[in-house]
Amino acid sequence: MSNKKAAILPVLFAFIVMGFGDVSGVLVTHVKEDFNLSETLAGLVPMAIFVWFLFLSAPTAILMNKVGRKNAVQVSNVITFIGMLIPLFSYNLVTCLIACALLGIGNTIIQVALNPLLSDVVGGRGSLSSYISTGQVLKALSAFSAPYLALGCASLLGSWKYMFPAFAILTLISSVWLLSTRIEETPAEGGTSIKDTLGILGDKYILFCFFGIFFVVGLDVGVNVVTPKLLMERCGLDADHAVLGTSVYFLCKTIGAFVGAFVLSKMADRKFFQIAIVIVAAALAGLFFAGGKVLILTLVGMVGFFSASVFSVIISLAINHLPSKANEISGLMIMGIVGGGVVTLLMGVTADKMGSQAGSLAIIAVCVAYLALCAFLLLKEKPSEQVV
Repeated sequence: MSNKKAAILPVLFAFIVMGFGDVSGVLVTHVKEDFNLSETLAGLVPMAIFVWFLFLSAPTAILMNKVGRKNAVQVSNVITFIGMLIPLFSYNLVTCLIACALLGIGNTIIQVALNPLLSDVVGGRGSLSSYISTGQVLKALSAFSAPYLALGCASLLGSWKYMFPAFAILTLISSVWLLSTRIEETPAEGGTSIKDTLGILGDKYILFCFFGIFFVVGLDVGVNVVTPKLLMERCGLDADHAVLGTSVYFLCKTIGAFVGAFVLSKMADRKFFQIAIVIVAAALAGLFFAGGKVLILTLVGMVGFFSASVFSVIISLAINHLPSKANEISGLMIMGIVGGGVVTLLMGVTADKMGSQAGSLAIIAVCVAYLALCAFLLLKEKPSEQVV
């Protein structure tokens, strides 16, 4: 087996660690209940995770140029491991926010570094979006398991917070496996400063992709966060059982990413994007009026299934647009993940103002509107840029 083929498994396994950043739905629901927070204050929890994508993504791209992609992932693993241990030793609002901040810092670094590292071990532009989608399957499985893990810890050990040591162990396994794997990295090209990296946003195509990531993550985290709240508001479920609604979302997202990995190997990225976003828009419209648990979970599942590979498509389109600047573009795209924090904070403010989760859904609808604009008007591929 070649070095590149042998390296695929540990790199894909690292997507499980990447998935820890998607536990915001569980965190917001439990922390809000534990400390009796308002919707607005609860919005600070995902913000503590996602704000780092704005400030650290471009520096991480520069770091990769200096120390390499694999070493950057290992830095992420160390930071994530430390963050996952904090709630076990001290649990209050301040330490929760500190743990979320370390989780966000580690998640920023791994999300910037892992896609270019995957491109090193995969090779060939035609298969990249498919492999990124495969990684997203593992990422979604990680997020899918979190509500069940939290509920199991609460039932057996007395507190949901004992889920964090399990995350720490998985991070350690990923780090050791990657450390023992030899990977031949593509030499970095292009700018070596933050100014040079940010300058790539002058390319309108890359700028549109950046905001595409901003809003697709806003959609993803927004639905993750609002699902248990809808179940509590409209169906009367308690917090421990309402968070299981996020598992339905991530299960459907996992299946969608799995299916997407195969479909994207046969279908043009932009055509796939167009079909997916139309169905997502229809499902989201239904959530404004859905009242029963089954209907809510069905529509949430549809959003998860059909939006699952949109992130992968946008990342792939951006990297394939300027492949020689993959490090910098990955940093810029991952910077857009700050949308997850911005959108959820706006959701909390709007929900407080309107007195219902319809306010949260309205903010998510803005995200879907921009993605539809990208799919049909903004991200037009030239023949030379199409994946073959």
